[in-house]
Amino acid sequence: MSRHVAIVTDSTAYLPPRTMERHGITAVPLTVVLGDQALEEGTEISTRSLAQALQKRRPVTTSRPSPEVFAETYRRVAESGASGIVSLHLSAELSGTYDAAVLAAREAPVPVRVVDTGMVAMALGFCALAAAEAAEAGGTVDEAVTAAEKRAAGTSAYFYVDTLDYLRRGGRIGAAQALLGSALAVKPLLQLDGGRIELLEKVRTASKAIARLEEIAAERAGGGEVDIAVHHLAAPDRAAALADRLRERVPGLAELHVSEVGAVIGAHTGPGLLGAVISPR
Repeated sequence: MSRHVAIVTDSTAYLPPRTMERHGITAVPLTVVLGDQALEEGTEISTRSLAQALQKRRPVTTSRPSPEVFAETYRRVAESGASGIVSLHLSAELSGTYDAAVLAAREAPVPVRVVDTGMVAMALGFCALAAAEAAEAGGTVDEAVTAAEKRAAGTSAYFYVDTLDYLRRGGRIGAAQALLGSALAVKPLLQLDGGRIELLEKVRTASKAIARLEEIAAERAGGGEVDIAVHHLAAPDRAAALADRLRERVPGLAELHVSEVGAVIGAHTGPGLLGAVISPR
């Protein structure tokens, strides 16, 4: 049984399953609570079911994995031959997932470094990939963490949402900001800033907001080698169109991922979400 550094993340990284399998990355699922049902993201609830529930204004909440779930994951990964584990998670400003992982890491059978990436969605996924590639090259736990942190430092994430109401309900954006958006009937552009979701710009129409999202993403990508992810919730045509335009506008594009976000992020953004993650290599 070969000894290696293993990479663990959580289900909000939204890495393609084949990519996770190829790099041996393990994802711990967060939970979506739909009415009186607690469902694991990625296996027990579809984004279509989530979108329908949100549109019908059914109560939807999310919860972190328990420390016990992390402890079992760390035990299983160690038994597979890992000599150390790098556990990379969505921003601690948005979820208690990082705290649960820290608690479990104290009792793990091998050393575990838990990292708050300050990221979410493929912004987190790109960090996990960077750590996995460092580990595959024979890197230590510290070297894998350094690779992930370097990737996080250069990565930006921008989002368009049809309404701030879902973020307000989930406590992920201030009520005053949400009220401002509703009162002015503007379409908000958001960004990840310091691990938090912050209002970046207010644009008058959806079409202008999406055009501005494209412009910001292309500017941020620059001319160097860069990976991009385009995310959406119940807006596949919007996502495909944005991806096509970014392919044309970004000369240094290395990989472009297009995917629907999972239920945990979708519960806080609502249908119509369109996002762009820019991650220089």
